[in-house]
Amino acid sequence: MAAEGGGKETNEIKTQFTTREGVYKLLTHSEYSRPNRVPFNSQGSNPVKVSFVNVNDQSGNGDRICFNVGRELYFYIYKGVRKAADLSKPVDKRIYKGTQPTCHDFNPLTATAESVSLLVGFSAGQVQLIDPIKKETSKLFNEERLIDKSRVTCVRWVPGSESLFLVAHSSGSMYLYNVENTCGTTAPHYQLLKQGDNYAVHTCKSKSARNPLLRWTVGEGALNEFAFSPDGKFLACASQDGFLRVFGFDAAELHGTMKSYFGGLLCVCWSPDGRYIVAGGEDDLVTVWSFSDCRVIARGQGHKSWVSVVAFDHCTTSVEDGELPAEFSGSDEDFHEQIHIGAGRERANSSHSRLSKRNSTESRPVSVTYRFGSVGQDTQLCLWDLTEDILFPHLPLSRTRTHTNVMSATSPAATGQTVTTVSITSATNSSGTNTKDNVSNSSATGNPANSLPDSLPRSNSLPQATNPAGGSTPNSHTGSSCSSNSSKGNSIIDSSFIANKFATLSLHDSRKERHEKDHKRNHSMGHISSKSSDKLNQLGSSRTAKAEAAKTLGTTLCPRMEEVPLLEPLVCKKIAHERLTVLIFLEDCLVTACQEGFICTWARPGKVGLLSQNNPANSPSGTVV
Repeated sequence: MAAEGGGKETNEIKTQFTTREGVYKLLTHSEYSRPNRVPFNSQGSNPVKVSFVNVNDQSGNGDRICFNVGRELYFYIYKGVRKAADLSKPVDKRIYKGTQPTCHDFNPLTATAESVSLLVGFSAGQVQLIDPIKKETSKLFNEERLIDKSRVTCVRWVPGSESLFLVAHSSGSMYLYNVENTCGTTAPHYQLLKQGDNYAVHTCKSKSARNPLLRWTVGEGALNEFAFSPDGKFLACASQDGFLRVFGFDAAELHGTMKSYFGGLLCVCWSPDGRYIVAGGEDDLVTVWSFSDCRVIARGQGHKSWVSVVAFDHCTTSVEDGELPAEFSGSDEDFHEQIHIGAGRERANSSHSRLSKRNSTESRPVSVTYRFGSVGQDTQLCLWDLTEDILFPHLPLSRTRTHTNVMSATSPAATGQTVTTVSITSATNSSGTNTKDNVSNSSATGNPANSLPDSLPRSNSLPQATNPAGGSTPNSHTGSSCSSNSSKGNSIIDSSFIANKFATLSLHDSRKERHEKDHKRNHSMGHISSKSSDKLNQLGSSRTAKAEAAKTLGTTLCPRMEEVPLLEPLVCKKIAHERLTVLIFLEDCLVTACQEGFICTWARPGKVGLLSQNNPANSPSGTVV
């Protein structure tokens, strides 16, 4: 944004920011880190990640926090805005040798004040189940690395289950485990269960129950993150090949796909009602995708580097009461036959179910605003509002007007649109994919701002096109139109099949290792070590990337920049010295973390007084700029 543009402000770390609901303030006394508070030397280490769970403690301190820094894993009582953090008393601390924790997840169903189930994934491929309250290590999965030798990128408990969990690896594979089963002493043998466009699901052949129950191979390259829908029925996967793939989880059916503008997708999240998915990655953009329409409905530009985390703020996402209250009181079946917010799940409260009623352009809904945030390697926090004029463009030209209004919110229309479009194109040039979108560049520099409406009517027909001309290319995944899920009732988790052995994944392993070293996508085979050969491989892979991008750009998989509304952030602030790796929205605050190992708490407007009233001695005056 303009305020971030020049002078001293570029390097100034912000400790507060203002939105329409008020001022968010950094609580320096609520900072969690290693006990010595020394910044962690993050060179070559895995990203700092944070997990929360509430144990329903009667004392009011029910929140627990887990975070990894380098080889260390910490577990604290999280006091948030209520009380200053006491780092001298971790509930549990573990230091690992030979491997590093990369991600973790609590099971909210089994959490009590006396016991919690915490899954921890590691850089060498293992997954550990621990209880940091009882200080027990109950099980180690993939201990001999016979299932997968590559780094664990994401681990999640299957929603609603006390025993099933899903693990993603940088090999591009996901595995479904049951905590009750062993992993066996030999490498698993697999039989193909289901196959589709660039994905396959295999069952494990075994005379007795063993892990993994299933193996998913998704896309090419690493599977960087996955997220379950709020009702637990769908799974969104963000992959290094740049594709977002959304599956029906039980039936393993591909529901829809989306392609990044360029580069890999690194993060993904669902809106609280399950109607929208936001993804971010190496194109420096946040992309909003409609679940029901299976299409990109907006992009957000504000970051100057890769977007590492996206998250919806369920507290600020709102529905204005008034016009059609009765329309929001029924079930969600009218929205989509396979989507309804799961009854009895804590995350699907009444306000979320009210949000999930309407996604039709037949009649105007009550006012809806979705708030989501993003953090990136540029050390910036961005907050975004997804509003009704973006979600429900009723008139044929309404998307054109929205596009113009959004882009001119903070700058004159002509200069704002030219600068924005050119900056995207120049970023593309720097990544070696400059042949992707010359149309965007020429329209920005050669025509005035009012030239955008000339190209936009073409995009108005995109939602109606189930499979455009470009959608039949090999990478279009059935043109991105929503799959019918005809076999949605057939769960694959309980299926048992006779197996054939599946091919090795070693090529994916070497690919990921080189990706981490070179910090860019590389499709070489991994056996050439000389620098000159590496450069040749990189050139070859960039040509491949150009060719693949040319097939999808301008289709519903990946609309051109001028074909969808371009959001500008409400807030875009530099809040750390190192790249940001965590963004979590809680009731009283939002939590961020950077690669130096500092977990910061930002009090929501009106919530900062809670701590200063309860603990005035620990309330410094330095929380504001």
